[in-house]
Amino acid sequence: MTARYNDFVVKFANVNGSGSASANGLFAKGVMRMGVPVAARNIFPSNIQGLPTWYEVRITEEGHLGRRGGVDLMVAMNPQTWDRDIADIESGGFVFYDSTKPVPASAFREDIGVIGVPLTAMCNAAYQVPRERQLFKNIIYVGAVCELLGMESEVFADLFAQQFKGRQRLIDANLEALRMGRDFVRENLEPLPLRVRRADRVGNRIYVEGNQASALGAVYGGATVCAWYPITPSTSLAEAFTDYCQDLRIDPATGKARYAIVQAEDEIASIGIVVGAGWNGARAFTCTSGPGVSLMTEFVGLSYFAEIPAVIFDVQRGGPSTGMPTRTQQADILAAAYTGHGDTKHPLLFPADPGECFTMGALAFDLADRLQTTIFVMLDLDIGMNEWLVEPFQWDETRSLDRGKVMTHEELEAGRDFGRYLDVDGDGIPYRTYPGVHPTRGAYFTRGTSRNPYARYSEEGTVYVDNMQRLLRKFETAKTLIPAPVLKPAKGKTKDGVIYFGSTSAAMDEALGALAAQGIRLDALRVRGFPFADAVYEFIAAHERVFIVEQNRDAQLKTLIVTEGGVDPAKLVSVLHYDGTPITARFIAGEIAMLTATGRVEAAE
Repeated sequence: MTARYNDFVVKFANVNGSGSASANGLFAKGVMRMGVPVAARNIFPSNIQGLPTWYEVRITEEGHLGRRGGVDLMVAMNPQTWDRDIADIESGGFVFYDSTKPVPASAFREDIGVIGVPLTAMCNAAYQVPRERQLFKNIIYVGAVCELLGMESEVFADLFAQQFKGRQRLIDANLEALRMGRDFVRENLEPLPLRVRRADRVGNRIYVEGNQASALGAVYGGATVCAWYPITPSTSLAEAFTDYCQDLRIDPATGKARYAIVQAEDEIASIGIVVGAGWNGARAFTCTSGPGVSLMTEFVGLSYFAEIPAVIFDVQRGGPSTGMPTRTQQADILAAAYTGHGDTKHPLLFPADPGECFTMGALAFDLADRLQTTIFVMLDLDIGMNEWLVEPFQWDETRSLDRGKVMTHEELEAGRDFGRYLDVDGDGIPYRTYPGVHPTRGAYFTRGTSRNPYARYSEEGTVYVDNMQRLLRKFETAKTLIPAPVLKPAKGKTKDGVIYFGSTSAAMDEALGALAAQGIRLDALRVRGFPFADAVYEFIAAHERVFIVEQNRDAQLKTLIVTEGGVDPAKLVSVLHYDGTPITARFIAGEIAMLTATGRVEAAE
């Protein structure tokens, strides 16, 4: 069989709680240490231990960051999922398994290669402590797989030295387990035609989770208050913010913390704290997922009508509160855009990878202050809890925080007219004051919608309408501040286009190339925020048909486009993926190719 270099998928099938996660991550980092990019996805259950878990590593010298679809080498360590794991292997692929106990030939497929290593027997012979047997079994199979793929042992010596710095006993023990796996392969098996060959394609890119990147973006964006309640998959964002603040938010002169992080009793309290902090001039945020957004609805509505800055990082997941919290979806779009009571609209940011999580995480606080409202940063589990290869974060040290329209003590002292909800510039954004800015001027009391431009109580219909129209003007102003969509023209004329956003982007970029190879050309537009720029509607108008790719059942982005822009729904063709796993390039290309050939809109999985 002809060798295939740096272009295949390895998938590890394990039992959750077995300690396999660190070993599988070690494998991915080892590939990168050889200069070959990886796209890794951790697909795990919502219980602590016992259920199946998978870790998929795409080895891709071309640098594709999305899932491809299909598996070339399955490391099958979980008997419970054996049949499913075997079925996922591409024809001509391989299964690696623990051959300590015999497995009947009927359990395999005739079109795949079979690699057996007696892992349990090796561990029983080498280790006496049951926990050591389990943990080092993971390292032994990593060593065996790396030898089968031709990987360099030196990269793992460096990784162990880094991971267990100062603990030589652990370094030596892990190196010995890795050697056991490699030696067995050398003595008993032939190398695979799937090969990892040293390259220089990683460069200076960093390997980071979206939640970590968002937390660092919040620090650079000036956030000093975080109020949160634990919920998968957003918890690690608050934890990362805590770690960063302990490094970056300590007064060097006094040693005192210059931040406040509160784990509230529930999501309602957390957003209440954020809104209160925003009222007082602090930059504050919470992080949550769909069920938390539901509980936060009333306070988000207060932020909208009282015009108080706030930021919510919504790390979207599958299903309701007891649904699929460890699965990914893009299913909170409509809920976030319109959450509240009465007529509300909230700006949304759609980062495509951890790099944009950092930049948009910082930008969100400028937008919240500038627009005096809640800004949603719409991550999902795929971005938030998986590590991605991205360029090093960049920050302009000369950049200053945009606090928006804030009336100062000097302006108030000079007698400047202050109406808390008075539109003096025609952009819908009024001036605000910080509490205590002046002893006699600039104070106000507000009650949501029942007030006039000077925050005085009123339930007159005309006053209410005027205020609601001003809020629409402010939303129009937001269009000029939200990151613009990114256009990728096709190489050649085409009547068709595609719109996509968020974590779908990595697979979509690859799918465009696969479709072009089939003669299907698409102009592509990546949407980066809501409200939508005029360019989104101009793009739709310029094409006869526009596919909209998203990871939810109800075509939420399409619905938002139709609702806000009055677009003919028949012109928009949905490509929907919502099984809880990250979307693949194969799925996108296959669906669009099928719809292009038939001209029909078929039900997507």
